[in-house]
Amino acid sequence: MDSPTRPMPPIHHLSLELILIPPILLAIATALSLFTHSDTNLYMLYSQCHAHARIDWLSRIPLVGPLACFLVSFFQEAVLSPVRSKAIMSVVLSYVAGLLTITTVEGSRLCNRSALLLAFPTATWLVFDLVGGALVWELVIIPAFFHRAKVVIQARRQGTTTTSDGEAAAEPDLVLGEPRHLSTLAESLSIPVSIAIGYVLPSLLILLLPSDKTAVPVFVWLFFPVWVSLLHQGVRTALLQVFKDHANWPRSFHLESSLLPLVTTYAAPMLLSLASHIYLIVTLFTHPRDDRQEMTLATTRFIMVNMVYVGLTVLYWAFIEAGWQTVLVMLVATVLAGPGAGVCVGWVWRESAVGVDWIGRRLGWNASVIAVAVGGTGSRRGSGDRGEEGREGGNGPSEETPLLR
Repeated sequence: MDSPTRPMPPIHHLSLELILIPPILLAIATALSLFTHSDTNLYMLYSQCHAHARIDWLSRIPLVGPLACFLVSFFQEAVLSPVRSKAIMSVVLSYVAGLLTITTVEGSRLCNRSALLLAFPTATWLVFDLVGGALVWELVIIPAFFHRAKVVIQARRQGTTTTSDGEAAAEPDLVLGEPRHLSTLAESLSIPVSIAIGYVLPSLLILLLPSDKTAVPVFVWLFFPVWVSLLHQGVRTALLQVFKDHANWPRSFHLESSLLPLVTTYAAPMLLSLASHIYLIVTLFTHPRDDRQEMTLATTRFIMVNMVYVGLTVLYWAFIEAGWQTVLVMLVATVLAGPGAGVCVGWVWRESAVGVDWIGRRLGWNASVIAVAVGGTGSRRGSGDRGEEGREGGNGPSEETPLLR
């Protein structure tokens, strides 16, 4: 666990208004960059769909047909060349798999279950995938996480479950609970299974099938947030029903403290990222000539601009909530194994900075009192006699006070 002298991340001492300035500036830069990199080929692609010259069965659907045809054709063109575009898109898709995993994990933590935008991210991901791109990360997802982080930190700083009027606080679990825990052990299987089937499988079909047979897989893939959400909830419910008599399954648990669930959760996006990273490097040496045609260049360029700004936004997110060391770990892992693995490794490292143990050390007396109180009711370790002494003795908690995990 980190040293108590480790600097506090900016989220602890900067105002929310100040923290949100860079994402807004990134959103403006994104809009300008996308406008600059817009290509007449993209407009032509929509015109072909509007004229029913592409994907006839889809483009003729009333009202939404031309737009749906355009989206499917856009991603079909993005993987059209057999070497360069498939290599680029494999890296992009693996990165999205990593982002999808970390946001699903964060949405399943107890501290975020009352934040609807975080706990139920399906609509946000649909807008990102179908319309908004990087702008959704910069103007919706990241601000929502920053706002929630401020709420959690403030609740633990106050260290009370009642208001000044003696009424119950709105979210007492943020003070007395284990907010960084996942809700149940079933999450360790429901998250990876839902992402593997709902996202990774259609992504692989897009990459591996011949380009003239990808219309249906791309159409299915476009709605991956819906499939992932349904599978996540369905698998979790099924596991809890099957293991309802098992003592451990209904209980909350800390993912980063449990090796097997941790590996299971992040295995798919990390393996996909490593494979795509190696494939991209190999193709750059074995096929130095870019085999993309004009339309494929236009679509992949547009996607790459989007993902670069998403990456910058995620790095800023990691810096604000966890400090520069997490950003460095994320960048190193990205160089070694691709951006999908980078964001997953960085997120595991990030937990050491945002976990309750570390918050307890940095927030001082109130947080220590909270830890002692919870420890006396069954904290996982160090919560026995020493916790009782901390409550019954006349002195305030010291650096030796056992902290909640």
